[in-house]
Amino acid sequence: MTYSLTPRNEGNLPALSAPPLIRLDAYVAEDGSTVVNGHLLEMGGTRPPNEAILDAIAMFARTLRAPVAATVIDRTVQQVARLRVYPDGSSRTIADEEDLPPGRERTAAEEESFPPLARVERIIQHAQRQELHAAFVLASALREHLTLRRGAEDELSLEARAIEAYLAYQRGDYMLSTVLALTVARIRCRTDLNRAAPEVARATAAWQRLDDEGQVATRGQELLHMWEHLSTGGVLLEPSHQAMAKAVRSRLGRGGRSVPAAPAAAPALTTGQDPVAPEDKPLKPTRRGLSRFTRWPGRSTESS
Repeated sequence: MTYSLTPRNEGNLPALSAPPLIRLDAYVAEDGSTVVNGHLLEMGGTRPPNEAILDAIAMFARTLRAPVAATVIDRTVQQVARLRVYPDGSSRTIADEEDLPPGRERTAAEEESFPPLARVERIIQHAQRQELHAAFVLASALREHLTLRRGAEDELSLEARAIEAYLAYQRGDYMLSTVLALTVARIRCRTDLNRAAPEVARATAAWQRLDDEGQVATRGQELLHMWEHLSTGGVLLEPSHQAMAKAVRSRLGRGGRSVPAAPAAAPALTTGQDPVAPEDKPLKPTRRGLSRFTRWPGRSTESS
């Protein structure tokens, strides 16, 4: 299946007729891997991620012949930065309250210019070539920005998190895969019970590969509550899913820990003040004048 990448010109840039100040997005992973609008940047030498991001966004601004807005999630410092970048290569950071006003029209325009589904295709292509690090970083960037923009319970955010969990599993990071998959399952159990069982099964598959007994017990209890919640809801129909539920209870029992019946409101399924995705590390809000993303005119290292 293919998806249109329009409106774009060659070089994966927005068409010149694109609305002004479309918000671009960038992401810096904890290992310094850097993504701009769904593309992993080649970081030659010791080039800092912030410089690479500013150069890439300045290229968009020159193509559009207008200032460009950008949101940068930087996991190396646990911060989200809001930028304005100008065609002359200069840039400045702004406070959250100065950012472009939210709304469905703005979100629709941004996603039309840079479709999430096209980004998913690129992730799949990397994975098919066994470029698992690139695929995982791109999936993390997509999930982070969709969650920031649309919320963790949004359908696109959930799908991106599920892809990220799958890629973590393929890379052998079973703890992270379990955590990510559990969040998807937790949300499905609360919002769409009929679609929850496959997500709980995926979380169970990752959990079964864990070695740390403490994590096995903690995550296993939540999985058991989810399986029993599905059973009570009358949607635990697949024999394979029933077998996985039994396997969870059996493993917890073999660990010498008591396995109590699920309470009326299992902790994983409550809807109080608990965050939807508690494992998501909170981001510090941007502040005006952040030096590493501030450039004076003419400072771009990209040639005009």
